[in-house]
Parts: sequence; structure tokens; C-alpha cells
Amino acid sequence: MSLPPEDKAKTPENFTTLKITKPHKNSVGFGGIKAAVSQVIKYMNPADALKLSLKINQKGGFDCPGCAWPDPDDERSKLGEYCENGMKAIAEEAQNKTIGADFFAQHSVDELASWSDFEIGKSGRLAEPMFLPEGATHYQPISWLDAFEKVGKHLNALDNPDEAVFYTSGRTTNEAAFLYQLFVREYGTANLPDCSNMCHEASGSALSETLGIGKGSVTLNDLYKAELVMVIGQNPGTNHPRMLTALEKCKNNGGKIIAINPLPEAGLLKFTDPQSPMKLLTGGTQIADVFVPITINGDVAFMKAILLKLLEKEEETGGVFDKDFINVYTHGYDAFIADLKTYDFEDCLQASGVTQAVFDEAFDLILNKNKIIICWAMGLTQHENAVDNIRELVNLLLLKGSIGKEGAGTCPVRGHSNVQGDRTVGIWESSPQAFLDKIEAKYGFKPTIKHGYSVIDAIKAMYEKKAKVFFGLGGNFISAVPDTGYAAQAIANCNLTVHVSTKLNRSHVVTGNEALIFPCLGRTEKDYQKTGLQIQSVENSMGVVSSTKGVLEPCSNKLLSEVAVVCGIANATLKTYSKINWLQYKDDYNLVRDDIAEVVDGFDDYNKRIKNPSGFYLPNGARKRKFKTKTEKANFSINKLPSWKLKDDELIMMTIRSHDQFNTTIYGLNDRYRGVFNERRIVFMNRDDIKLRNLKEQQVVNLKSEFNGIIRVANNFKVVGYDIPKNCCATYFPETNVLVPLDSFAHTAKTPASKSVIVTISTT
Repeated sequence: MSLPPEDKAKTPENFTTLKITKPHKNSVGFGGIKAAVSQVIKYMNPADALKLSLKINQKGGFDCPGCAWPDPDDERSKLGEYCENGMKAIAEEAQNKTIGADFFAQHSVDELASWSDFEIGKSGRLAEPMFLPEGATHYQPISWLDAFEKVGKHLNALDNPDEAVFYTSGRTTNEAAFLYQLFVREYGTANLPDCSNMCHEASGSALSETLGIGKGSVTLNDLYKAELVMVIGQNPGTNHPRMLTALEKCKNNGGKIIAINPLPEAGLLKFTDPQSPMKLLTGGTQIADVFVPITINGDVAFMKAILLKLLEKEEETGGVFDKDFINVYTHGYDAFIADLKTYDFEDCLQASGVTQAVFDEAFDLILNKNKIIICWAMGLTQHENAVDNIRELVNLLLLKGSIGKEGAGTCPVRGHSNVQGDRTVGIWESSPQAFLDKIEAKYGFKPTIKHGYSVIDAIKAMYEKKAKVFFGLGGNFISAVPDTGYAAQAIANCNLTVHVSTKLNRSHVVTGNEALIFPCLGRTEKDYQKTGLQIQSVENSMGVVSSTKGVLEPCSNKLLSEVAVVCGIANATLKTYSKINWLQYKDDYNLVRDDIAEVVDGFDDYNKRIKNPSGFYLPNGARKRKFKTKTEKANFSINKLPSWKLKDDELIMMTIRSHDQFNTTIYGLNDRYRGVFNERRIVFMNRDDIKLRNLKEQQVVNLKSEFNGIIRVANNFKVVGYDIPKNCCATYFPETNVLVPLDSFAHTAKTPASKSVIVTISTT
């Protein structure tokens, strides 16, 4: 009998050999070089590694499949426009092993489920399409034609198109994503959940409401010119290492930096540029002028304390707020100020967990600065009050006039390399009517105006058997989503699950009655079609669209591009009643871009502009102080303090990444900067909290969360004492996603509250 789906979805609970050292206070440097080189040597062909290192993030090269940090518009480093974790991403995608029929004949699905996520990911590149029949224990090979027909048969057998779910990962290119959403809409549904739902959906909701665009407003050059950069709820040293170069340039230009985070991350303390021999010898640059060790989810409280003190100074002396900007460009100032005055400074400061001395240091930097950029990531977006977090940041920027001018603005730092681009070209379960109207005008069919499922809605629909087919274009769905056990049963309830992937991951072992794996070309590989070698395109965190073109020959002759996969399933599903000639697009991606230019705002002359080696900027009203909100101005907002309270035995837990990790991809078992080696099943705790519970370092404990009467448990974690605020703890995901309640999510955005899970810790 096969393992239950919830057991397949969980990471194995066995331990490796945990080693603890002092956390680092400096990032990158020789350690970063060594880690990148060792990863490349271990998993890649050296000649391939050299080719890729010369082309990654270069003009005319390929975009790193890791994060979405932007490349410089002008000169780029000839030594390498990449970081340690970028090379780890390359080593993961271009690893020198392939797996196909022989591998799957040797290893059953249950056996694969018993492996760690690290072992699964390093098993090799997928080399051919595979099929898991109902009741089978092993995947078996299938032809592409038969695989497409099987998908089409399942989709056409559904009673309603809304019984299918079409998920998208952030690594999907603009061309593939546009065709994918077009197919889904012609098929008849808007069920287009994507990874934005789980990370920056709260940013998009808050920014659209307040500034009229769900993206950041700054460029990379703005970061260089800012007087003050606030980095909140973000760990760039691990998740976006090239951002440290931009922060260093800001410092060199006289700018100041405030880091606000529960953990003192090495990347925000000091940065040693590996491309500077002098910095390697002298020890690098101090990044944060002030580090604010905030309690988990204390961000609104801290910002209100700042805003109250700014208001006090404004009323005393004037000149603190940019009244000209406020009067001309904003709406809701009086109501905002009236609400702000209902709060007490001392109460807010206490709720933030920040001491008066640290607060004063941060406040002094903010007080007299008017060119302020605020950067943030999932430390702010994965809470029930996540939208409030972002809106309160905007309130500060509006008071200081720090929107729509050089060196100032909003900077949500996106994760996956094209997650922002996918949303731009239509991957959205609730697209605006204007976009749907353009689809209808161009293609002659009327897309449904009914909003589709977000990720959380999709999981519930599959669990309740309202959705019966799951199709994933990239990603590792089961390891990314909250409430692992519930989500696993939801997937298992499907008739068919399909995953388009470059390599094996845990989602391939948690399946519906039948399952398909579609192996696709990686970002690093050449894409040959009938009209020749193809280029594709992506959008970075700052709204620049640029080309990406692979360097290596495909690792298998049985791989298809994502574009070809989408065209294949569309053709097999819609057949003769489609109004679109799907197969033409896979032969020539220029045709896809021509269509995008007609349908998506800002892409005029797409095929011409994409030839610019630096790419091109999409329109951004907030940069020009043209706010496309309901009031046609930038809106102040009223946000309440979060209301959760901890009992004596409870802690608030946030899930985090290790340094050997990007999203759900595990590159290794070390968290070098935090001083943790050879283990992932750990819980970081304040040392006073450890003593209070009569625990010891490296003692094995179990974690429990309870939400709305449902108890969730994660067993076998080792305690690690750390500099984290009292009553807080941190654990790695996906190991503790099982503790994150499905029904705990951000209002308005439905982003899972993975950064504020109330837990108890026990030894039994």
C-alpha cells in the first residue's frame, strides 16, 4: 500500500550531524567565492560552468533563474554579474546528471518520498516525459504526443472549466506565461494561482490602493542616490546578494541604511565585495548604520512610533513633512493624522519590541532625510496584517515627499526571476476588465469575468473535490504552500496532476490518481525551434524587461520549451474549436511578442525594443507622480496595530530560508552566515526563552500550532540559541510549513501568514 499523501509531502524527520559556530558578522568575501566554486565543481561540468559564468546576467546573455534583482543599465562587471547563490542556482539547473526511464524504474514514488528535499533535487535533470498511471508505484516513460492528449482528455472530461487549476511559478518567461494565461482563458476559466499569491500579493494590493501601481517605484540608480535606505523584513545577503553592491554604492555616496529585522543578518551588517581585491584584504563595508531588532510582526507598531515622533516634531518646528507634496499629490492626510493621534507612543514602542535607545538612533536618521527608499520582502508580506505593513511604509514616504523623485520611493524586492513579469503579462486570477477586453478584441473569444482561484482558494477547492485537475507550470507547489498535510490531501483528491519542471522535486511524489512530469528546457539552455534559435524575456524587480538566451546545448533531446509545452496542451485540449493557431507560436516566439505588444500596456514595439542589450523600462505612474488610484492621488491609509496576544507558554514563529536555499530549492545543508551546518531541522530561540522552558542547546523538541481549534504538529527539531527577540522563534521552510494554517492569511491579499505562526514547544 502506498504512503498516505501527507507522509509523502513531509520532509523526513531524521537528523544529520548538526554543527554550530558563531554567526558571521561579514558576508560574501572569500567565503562566498569558496562556496560558489565548490558547488560548481561538485555538480557541474567545468567547461559548462565557465561558459555560463561569462553570460549570466550579461547583455545578450541569459537571466539568472534565481532572484529578480535588476542588472545595471550601463556597465556590468566583466568578472561576473552574479552572486554566490546565483551560481548555486546555475549548478542546480545545469547539473551534470540526467534522469529518465531507468531512474524511475529503479526508484518507486514511495522511496523518492523518503528522501530529503536536498537529495530529491540533486538526483539530476529530468530527461524525458514520465507518466504515473492510477495505482502504479513507479513512473514510466510516455511520448509527448500521448502526454498532451492525456491532459486534453482529462480537461475536456470535466463538467466545468473551473474544475481545473493552472498554477505558475515565477521562473516562467513572459512568452510562456502570456500563452499559458491565454490558453487558460480560452479554455474557460480564470483559475490562475501563482507564486505571487504566496509572497508579494500583499505588496501589490497595498501599493495599488495607495499609489496606483502594484510594483515598486524606484530604479537601481535611485538606490545609489538615496539619502536613506530602510531595509525591512529582508535578508539580502542570502536572498538577493547583488543588492549588497547597490547598498554599498549608496553608502559610498553618503547615504545611510537602517536594517529592521528580528535577526541580525550578516549581509546587512557588513559586505565584502568579492570582485574588489582591496575589500577582500581590508574586510569590506559596514552596511547598516542602525540595526533595529524588531519583534516578529512589530512593524506597524514601530512605524507608528516613528510617525508619532515625526508628527510631534512637525507640530513643534515645521519643515519635517513635505507639505507641498502632500497638498498637491495626496489624499486622506487629515483623516490619517486624526487616527495617528489616537495612538500612544510608549504603547507602540513597547509593541514593537525596540528599545528607546535604538529607536532614537533610527529616528534621528529618518527625521532630516527626504530622499528615502524603503525596501522589503516576505518578512513584511506574510502576516495577516501584511497589507497594513506596506501601507504604513507608504504613509511615511508620503509624509516625507519621498515618492516620484530621484533617490526615493518604494522597493518591494521580488523573489523568483520573473514573478513580476508573469503578473504583468496576465497571470492573475483577478485580472482587470480592461485587460480582458483586449483579449476579447484580439482573439475573438470572451474571457470569463469571474475571478478565479488564488493559491489558498485552489487548495480548498481541490480538497473539497471541486477542482479535479492540477497543472503546474514550474515550481514546487507542495513544498511552497502552507498547511502541508491538508494541501497534500487536496492534491491527492485530483484526477490528474501535471508538473512542468527542469528537475525532480517533492511535488512529483504527491500526486493525483494519475500524474505527468513534463521536462522542460532550463534558462541556461539553447532553445531551437523551426525558425531558429529563440530568445525570451523577463521583467525584474524594478520593471525592466530584458531578453534571455541560453548558452548550453539541451541536456536531453526529449526536452521541450515551456512555450512548446503550453502550445502542445492548448492544441490537444482546444482542438478545432479554438480561435487561435497555437502551433505557430512554438515555431517563432516573435509572434508571441507581437501579440503581447497588442494586448499588454507598455509593450509597444516589443520585438524591436527587446533587442536593446539593456532592455527597456515599463511605464510606472508612481515614478512620475501620476497616481492611477480611485482618487487620482496617492492615498494615505489608516492601519491598526495587530491584535494577537501570546500566552505564557507560546512563541511567535516565522519561517525563513537557510543560506543554502532559494525558495523551496535546497542547495545544501549549511546556513553559513548564521553558523548552522549539516542540519535543517532546527528552531532558533532566544536564550532566555530556552532557559525559561528548561531546555538545552541542541535538545530535540516538537512544535505545535493551534488555529481555529485545529492542532498542527511538527516533530523532531533541535534547539539553537540565537540573537532573536524574546518570545520569538524561527524555523526553516518547507520543514515547518505543516504548522502554517491555511486560513491564516493577509486580509485583501490572501498571502499565507507564514511569518507569524503562534506555536508551543515541548519535549514530548
